[in-house]
Amino acid sequence: MTGPGSTRNAGPIDEPGPVAPEHDRKFVVALARGLEVMRVFRARDGLLGNAEIAERTGLPKPTVSRLTYTLTRLGYLVHVPRFNKYQLAPAAMALGYTALAHIGIRHIARPYMQGLADYATASVALGARDRLAVIYVQHCLSSSIQQARLDVGSRIPIATTAIGRALISVMPDEERGELFERLAERAGDDWPEMRDGIDRAMTEIRKHGFTWSVGEWIEDVNGVAAPIVMPDGSGVYAFNCGAPSYSLSRDRLVNDIGPRLLEMVRTVESILSGRADGLDDEENYRTPVFQGGTRAQSSAGGRSARRRRS
Repeated sequence: MTGPGSTRNAGPIDEPGPVAPEHDRKFVVALARGLEVMRVFRARDGLLGNAEIAERTGLPKPTVSRLTYTLTRLGYLVHVPRFNKYQLAPAAMALGYTALAHIGIRHIARPYMQGLADYATASVALGARDRLAVIYVQHCLSSSIQQARLDVGSRIPIATTAIGRALISVMPDEERGELFERLAERAGDDWPEMRDGIDRAMTEIRKHGFTWSVGEWIEDVNGVAAPIVMPDGSGVYAFNCGAPSYSLSRDRLVNDIGPRLLEMVRTVESILSGRADGLDDEENYRTPVFQGGTRAQSSAGGRSARRRRS
């Protein structure tokens, strides 16, 4: 979501470094630690030294020194001698772009996301779980919004945001149970209130197909979210639409934006399942129509309608 404001009850995002599963001989501890070192670099960071990396990962400093040396030799980190610190190298960025390129739903959903963003004068994002957070893998912004507070790669709390709660609602029971254990451990006394918010969101999704947040994560930002389960079994994602509270009231979230977001999700589901062609002319691609009707009417109108006319 975009907009100013301070977070409250944000909930935990980061977890400690990797712990080798007991009696799991297939688990390569050195590889896990190396990947953990790369994870600690955040968009807002400049350079990080071995001491800072050790603090974030919980790994001993001598171990971190060997790992940063190895990652530098492999081209994933760049050492800056003047400060004796490190930054991610272009090779690490290439891994991220390759991963994004293989998430097909990003490309299918983008025109519909942009259409909703323009209609709502808001931000529309697609996210997936990343430990105790949701990571944005696609993001569209209304042309009238000048600056994005969040973008692709941004991470937000999974327990206190509409998009995070939407993801939780469609997780397998075992995964949800493990997540709740981690959240309860990290949240401490805040967990009962956090759990109440999750339960309320799951009830809303069962009833309406979407859930909403009115100033719960960022005080003056409201948002609505809906989950999507990949038809091929490759995982679960969620979409959200958010904007400052003066632009998106609770009434508009529930009665206008939420149903439109849900229709968008159903359209994307139809395309992913092969039940619809999607948009195939440039004008419709830029401005998808969200006016209700059946899934086929809203998602396959371009090509099939021309066939009928011909």
